[in-house]
Amino acid sequence: MLDSVLIANRGEIACRIIKTARRLGLRTIAVYSDADRQALHVRMADEAVHIGPAPSAESYLVGERILAAAKVTGAAAIHPGYGFLSENADFAEACAKAGIVFIGPSANAIRAMGLKDGAKTLMEGAGVPVVPGYHGEKQDPEFLKRKAYEIGYPVLIKAVAGGGGKGMRRVDKAIDFEAALASARREAQSAFGDPRVLIEKFILNPRHVEIQVFGDGKGEAVHLFERDCSAQRRHQKVLEEAPAPGMSAETRAAMGAAAVAAAKAVNYGGAGTVEFIADGSGPLRPDGFWFMEMNTRLQVEHPVTELVTGVDLVEWQLRVASGEGLPLAQEEIRLAGHAIEARLYAEDPDHGFLPSTGRLELLMLPEGEGIRIDTGVEAGADVSPHYDPMIAKIIAHGATREEALERLSRQFGVTWVAGPKSNLAFLAALVDHPEVRAGGFDTGLVDRDLDGLTGGAVSEATIAAAVATLVAGHTPHEEVATGWIDPFAENDAFQLSGPRVSGLKVTVDGQMRDLPVRWRDGRPVPDGQDGDGTDIPGIAAWSGDAVWALEGGRAVKVALVDQLARTVEAEGGKAAIPAPMHGKVIAVSVAAGDAVERGDRLAVVEAMKMEHAITAPRDGIVEAVLVEEGAQVDQGAPVVRLREEAEEGA
Repeated sequence: MLDSVLIANRGEIACRIIKTARRLGLRTIAVYSDADRQALHVRMADEAVHIGPAPSAESYLVGERILAAAKVTGAAAIHPGYGFLSENADFAEACAKAGIVFIGPSANAIRAMGLKDGAKTLMEGAGVPVVPGYHGEKQDPEFLKRKAYEIGYPVLIKAVAGGGGKGMRRVDKAIDFEAALASARREAQSAFGDPRVLIEKFILNPRHVEIQVFGDGKGEAVHLFERDCSAQRRHQKVLEEAPAPGMSAETRAAMGAAAVAAAKAVNYGGAGTVEFIADGSGPLRPDGFWFMEMNTRLQVEHPVTELVTGVDLVEWQLRVASGEGLPLAQEEIRLAGHAIEARLYAEDPDHGFLPSTGRLELLMLPEGEGIRIDTGVEAGADVSPHYDPMIAKIIAHGATREEALERLSRQFGVTWVAGPKSNLAFLAALVDHPEVRAGGFDTGLVDRDLDGLTGGAVSEATIAAAVATLVAGHTPHEEVATGWIDPFAENDAFQLSGPRVSGLKVTVDGQMRDLPVRWRDGRPVPDGQDGDGTDIPGIAAWSGDAVWALEGGRAVKVALVDQLARTVEAEGGKAAIPAPMHGKVIAVSVAAGDAVERGDRLAVVEAMKMEHAITAPRDGIVEAVLVEEGAQVDQGAPVVRLREEAEEGA
């Protein structure tokens, strides 16, 4: 067994690898950027090495700095986790040259599967079914548009070097092809340094089913059954489960055999995932699935496989990298129970799932029965604009799918996040969606029913309770020193008799409001309540000089002062259109004097390698453009100032 391992990653996956490595007796070494000096993975490791500034291109993606850290600490191996350098063949090769074990497949296997076009050609040769499309080298826009027409709309534009939904666009009509192609190429260049794309037929009612494989790098490989990842938004997975709903033994055997054939075709070593798209218009069929890509690394969703097989995939990685053979033969791998994973993100589902950054002022992630929590953050940590905004993975395991879903649903009811916006309420609604419960959903579910899955709000009763708590000036009870308060506990200053009402100006998530405060015996009580709080659906929690109103997975901040709102108005005026998130301005589409209509694109901001268009909220005239291309903007900063068309001659 190896004696030490450097984890060339951060956050949740770094913490998860450290836990297994420590259990096996390995010395663990973390690396960190300027943004991660106080990060949880840094504190968990036996040693830690600084590798550069916050941007990943200057730290976690710089292979030379990772190797230097490994050499100075005497690390025997490097585990890349997922993302960053995990599928970088040049880095794997550099590790081998330096005499350091790369915990993953060979550079040749990474190269063979790393480019989607070449991988599909290789799979065709291995007898693995592939999606119809164009996977060639020609990249002329007119040629690609013609190929899309020949394939037949709808089509999917996909980055050749892509992953995680980046550089991917669905196109339903030929008239939209050029704009979608240009956007996909920009995003692919930004995320992967490679603007090339391929064109595929978009399978209607698709299901995303993937097979976990593991090879020894010596010609042998096994599979550890399937995961269904069909609940997606923006081509990124939201829920993952094992086994796949409606999977027959015959289809499972066919998919497993195809995945093992794919792994053996490149003499695969270590953990990998072969992803298939399946026809979801009816029951899964042995002849109704096609190869999409192979991820030559550990997947984000690997915990669901671990829970249904009893296998620690990171331990397998470390053992195979140490020269041991596969721990189990195919017939020894058993499938037991059902597991479902939800990815808790700092993002705003009510506004296009825009990334949300900032300090996690409150975070409660309890582990109930049958619940596993994988996280790399804690209360007080910052969600940085430089990295993926994942807060945690919440995984439920049960004897049946119904039990796993119920456990996950209950878990959402005791999980709280405040600070950045989160997708917690969205996840709760998705897990309780009738199609998810029935197991008959496909990758289009979220888009089809987005209005039903988003758009909720914290009730006025809970906000009023938070206002009363704010005015009362509570400090946290000692037994909940994390800052959590039950505002209706004994001796909490809520009393009855002789109510009077007075107005109070506060901000609720930055919006100025006049809210009533009821008083009894000189103390505030929630407006319209009986005094015991039993009919208030949420809770209030202190953080700094503000109170969070928390209900149903949503959180709004109630404060007496909101500096951001005042800054936007002072710098841009009331007509300013603010940036929806922190990011880099990569395109400005208007100039002063331009007439715009509601929905017209004003600018494009890039955050976390994803593009987000800022559009006009109404018809008007551009009075001023307040940003330049290439500039960094903060969330809420003014971007464009509009005036009404009627004001043009004024």
